[in-house]
Amino acid sequence: MLSVIVATLNCERSLARTLAALVPGAVEGLVSEAIVADGGSRDGTAMVADAAGCTFAIEDGPVGRRLKIAAAKARAPYLLFVRPGIVLDTGWVNEAARFIERSSPDQNAAVCRRGAVQQTALRELSALLAGALGALPHPGQGLLIGRGFYEALGGHSEAAADPERDLIRRVGRRRLVTLAASATEILD
Repeated sequence: MLSVIVATLNCERSLARTLAALVPGAVEGLVSEAIVADGGSRDGTAMVADAAGCTFAIEDGPVGRRLKIAAAKARAPYLLFVRPGIVLDTGWVNEAARFIERSSPDQNAAVCRRGAVQQTALRELSALLAGALGALPHPGQGLLIGRGFYEALGGHSEAAADPERDLIRRVGRRRLVTLAASATEILD
């Protein structure tokens, strides 16, 4: 049902945290595969991906290119792009499943709320206010998108300075749903 894609480069510890948070999704049958699109790591990133049962692909080039190639290899009808070091809270599985059941795969995408666990009340309020004023979500919130919608948008740009932010911009605020689950960046 869902392919998780993570672009990596020398981030074994942060990748381990991210993949651990995905286990409940695999147990529930929501996550059918995880693809690690690596840029040539020289640390234990490949070992972490292998231990977690991920498909590990080393691709040359910028992040946008790696994400686009990984998306083309993905088998599921929905794609979840997550950055290494992002930990999805325990409610993400039910929220993602509910979004998939209720949404049109060619018209909508979803992101998680941003880092509620380590976020101060003032930061949470400012994030809510920014969202209400039309600001786009941060790529660290993850992106859940139907394969057809992703392809119709042209996927990740190889030329963009931040291809994840660029893709969210092309999805557009009106076509983004914010899930009740949060995505928190865990710093090393």
